[in-house]
Amino acid sequence: LGANVTLLAANIRNDKLIMTGSGIYTPFSATYHHDTDSGYCHQETCFDSSHPETASTVSPLSVTFVSSMMYDPYTFVLLNETEGKLNVCYGTFCCHLQYRQLPQGTSKELYALGAFAGTHTVNGRFALQVCALVRCAGSEASSCGQEVEEAETKMDFLLEGKFGTRYVYPSVLASHMVLEQPEHLEKTADGRMTMKHSNMTGGLVTACLYGRMYHLGPMNELMYYMLFLIVIQNTNSCFL
Repeated sequence: LGANVTLLAANIRNDKLIMTGSGIYTPFSATYHHDTDSGYCHQETCFDSSHPETASTVSPLSVTFVSSMMYDPYTFVLLNETEGKLNVCYGTFCCHLQYRQLPQGTSKELYALGAFAGTHTVNGRFALQVCALVRCAGSEASSCGQEVEEAETKMDFLLEGKFGTRYVYPSVLASHMVLEQPEHLEKTADGRMTMKHSNMTGGLVTACLYGRMYHLGPMNELMYYMLFLIVIQNTNSCFL
């Protein structure tokens, strides 16, 4: 999964900058250990598990809305029921969710399923495809996508999307910025990525399948531009 490398050290924890942690991963994912003092999580063991259920059968399309998350315009749909199936699309890129909320006490937190496929342009420029299950900051749809650090509602879920890249990074973030290991991850040859998780230790802040479209990134754009200039120069030289 992800970059499909043997080891990858990624990111650091800095709550003020909304950096939620670091990790060491194998192509099959890894077990997380969250250390609030050092801010690092380490690989302990690799795992392989059986095939999960699929979220191919979904309920009719619900009302969607657009809200900004990490400066990108995500298309969202609210989780209005305690359990169910939803899908949401951003153009032709679609995300599917099968879920069961487990509210704690009198908690009435609002959650939404979001999709984004496009170019991120703030603090860098890169192409993305993202499926995200997020806790909204308030009780209004307009708060979905805003920064959240705590949650009480636990959730069993299966999140799925069909990506145009093999570089898809899964993550589950619980209350107080604690990383959890996804219960099961599966990737098919046609680009379909599935993440299944249950028995959370804390409330769900966000669950995400984050696809990086490296082949559409600025480096490739620069390379194509340079090749174009070389072709133009060679073409012009033919007329000299």
